[in-house]
Order: sequence, then C-alpha cells, then structure tokens
Amino acid sequence: MKIKSILVSQPAPNLATSPYGEIVKKAKVKIDFRPFIHVEGADAKELRAQKIDLSQYTGIIFTSKNAIDHYFRLAEEMRFAVPDTMRYICQSEAIANYLQKHIVYRKRKISFGGKTAKDLLPLLKKHHTENYLLPSSDVFTEDLPKVLNEVGVEWKRAIMYRTVCSDLKDMSIDTYDLIIFFSPQGVRSLFENFPDFKQENTKIGVFGLTTQQAAEELGLHVDLMAPTKESPSMTMALERFITANNK
Repeated sequence: MKIKSILVSQPAPNLATSPYGEIVKKAKVKIDFRPFIHVEGADAKELRAQKIDLSQYTGIIFTSKNAIDHYFRLAEEMRFAVPDTMRYICQSEAIANYLQKHIVYRKRKISFGGKTAKDLLPLLKKHHTENYLLPSSDVFTEDLPKVLNEVGVEWKRAIMYRTVCSDLKDMSIDTYDLIIFFSPQGVRSLFENFPDFKQENTKIGVFGLTTQQAAEELGLHVDLMAPTKESPSMTMALERFITANNK
C-alpha cells in the first residue's frame, strides 16, 4: 500500500527548516501534525499533599525542561525564594543550559551528565551529602531512582506535572495511511480518544522501544521503527519507509 497521508503525533515544526518539509516535497505526501498528549502542572495544594517542603532540599535533579519550568513555577506560587546555594544536577548539558531561563547560570552550582541516568553516578557520588528533590511527571521510569538508591543519597520525588491525553475526537483518524507515535502515552491517547480503533490497513510507526512495547501490548502491529542503526532519526526512517512502499 502506498503511503500518501501521514499523521505525526507531535506539534508541527517549521516545515521550511524541518526534515519533514523535505519529505513532503520529495515524496509528495501529506503530513499532518497533532500532539496526542500535553502537560498539565500540579498546584501548590497537590505538592503539599505529597508532603513536599521546598525549603528542605539542598539539591535538585532535573531530567527535563518541563521539570525545570514546573519547579520554578511552583516555587513562585509557594513564595519560596530558591537560594543561590542550591546545587543543580542535570541529566544532560541541554537541560543544564535551559536553567538560564530561570537563574543566573554562571553564579550557581550546576553539574550535568551525558544522556542516561547512570551517567549521573559520578556526580551523585561526588556531591553525596546533599538532600535532593527530584521534580518529575506522573509517568517516570525507574532508571534514575535505582541510581539514586545505589549511591545512597537522600532524595525524594515530587510529581509537579502530569502527562495527559489530548482531545482528538474532532479528527478523522481512519483517513491516515501511517500514524507515528513517540511515547507510550501517545499510543494510549489513541485508544482513549478512539476506543473502537481498528488498525486494518493503517501503518504504525514508533520511536523507541517503550513506545513499541506499548503499541504491541494494545494490539497494534508496528511497521516502522526508529531509531535504528540505519535510521537514527524518525525522519530518516520515515523517508526510507516511504521510498520502500511507494515504488
């Protein structure tokens, strides 16, 4: 079956500079973008219900830009002045650089790892005396908690935002030849919005093993997978997939 219409479950990029724009031009396909999930922040009442007192922590571990935004939002809402002495440990350099949105970067104690939770091990061992707060969403893998417990530092998780399903019921989901997912929550959003969805001839693309697992657990057949050795990005995988199917 030829691929003519594609739904990407993410916000629309700037097609003038995005690889998706090149695919549209070269392959002459239609690509629509629609986020299947979105983030909603917790409020101060919800944080207090978790028995979180922001003043009790001397260090913060950030694993995402969302975590940074919601931590500082709640700090402001609760009238907590984040002290200059706070230690920040970030999972990547990009996340560490994002701190500049909220603090004077060069005057703070900031460290960052590589990409995985295990990359933070040396930093946590070096700064093991801090009492750490881990701002997160309601959906969180166990990789980092395992590392924190392995090091033996004091830490507590705070759910500061939630990933929720977006309302997609205005869409004609069956009109697409290919639907691409980037998270398990995105896959679940499909069935929350369209409980009677049948895959039939619709092709399914996924990014990441956890997304693949979620799709297969919900009875979907995965036709397109990224990243792979040949296609480290979804756009590269998509281009190869279209070329193979549209001969």
